Amino acid sequence: MNTTKKQNSGMVLFALGFRPFYLLAGVFALLALPVWIATYTGALQWGGHMQGMNWHIHEMVFGFAPAVMAGFLLTAVKNWTGLPTPTGAKLAGLVLLWVAARIANVTGPTILSVVLDVSFLPVLGVALAIPIWRSQNRRNMKILGVLSALTLANLVWHLASLGIVSPALMNVSYITAIDIITILMAIVAGRVIPAFTAGAVPGSKPRHVKAIEVVALATLVLIVLGDVLGVWIVLSKQIWFTLFALAAAAHLVRLWLWQPLSTRHNALLLMLPVAYAWIPISLALRAASQITNLSPAAATHALTVGAMSSLMMAMMTRSALGHSGRALAATWVENSVFWLLQTTAIVRVGATLAPMVLYRDAMFVSAFLWTLAFAIFVFGYWKILTQPRVDGKPG
Repeated sequence: MNTTKKQNSGMVLFALGFRPFYLLAGVFALLALPVWIATYTGALQWGGHMQGMNWHIHEMVFGFAPAVMAGFLLTAVKNWTGLPTPTGAKLAGLVLLWVAARIANVTGPTILSVVLDVSFLPVLGVALAIPIWRSQNRRNMKILGVLSALTLANLVWHLASLGIVSPALMNVSYITAIDIITILMAIVAGRVIPAFTAGAVPGSKPRHVKAIEVVALATLVLIVLGDVLGVWIVLSKQIWFTLFALAAAAHLVRLWLWQPLSTRHNALLLMLPVAYAWIPISLALRAASQITNLSPAAATHALTVGAMSSLMMAMMTRSALGHSGRALAATWVENSVFWLLQTTAIVRVGATLAPMVLYRDAMFVSAFLWTLAFAIFVFGYWKILTQPRVDGKPG
């Protein structure tokens, strides 16, 4: 018992991937929105090749999201394969690469920032590929494909921002990246939400229907292809509407088959289907934008703030509690953080629908709510992520 405690007490923060990356993702999210508002109002500027809105978009999609993904995947792959993922000095090196990229994207020099930023996901991919390959866990090889696609999207973003390729590709790479992250969320959610529901709610019988699964994931893949090929091939609004509407319906049915209402008495579990519900909402909004004057930004923020941030927060809190030996039960911290993010998403999506005179104020309110949510997360989870497991086990 004493040996275990000694092993845990030295470098607890780097004992398992979720610890440093969840903490850094929380701190970064806490700082990023105030910095973005400062640049938006003109109070803050810097000399890097990404400024203002471009920096905000890039760092949310290629900075914040990959940090959460790294924390989750480094921890999950260890469980899925039964083999270790980087800890200690190796994990610290991966963390340092992510931090250095965030700093270099603001300070420069440009070439260094591009190299550091684009390198993170491939290095993470190698760290995950080794245990996946050694365990012959072919089922999870698709995760490496997702990381590779995100790396390519990030590289294109940088090249477009520097004018090496068409600047129009910045928007394409950004949209493609959130499409790819949506696929990853759908894959992970399809694995964990039904399993957690069946395990935690007596009498529940969440189901997977193969036809629905195929349509739900295939439509997401087609959306990615359509967004990428849209640079060369312009699809009609009718085709896009049909594709988005079909995807929205498939994901809504998929979610319903998981019996989300059965989780209503388990606050921590309820967060997962609520967060996932933003995926069909965002797809429905994309469909509506094809046949109405609805701004595409409504769908974008429903996906990024509603689905992505909420689902990542739900997974961060749940996995951090579980892997630190704590009970899987929501306290005021988890409830406050999650429902603040839900309110943030509603306000931010609503801002795109509001009269222009209200847009700025609504955006500031959503930024404040987001910042408050992550401030509470960092406050509530600092000790959880930096102190040894309460049960004395390693990790």
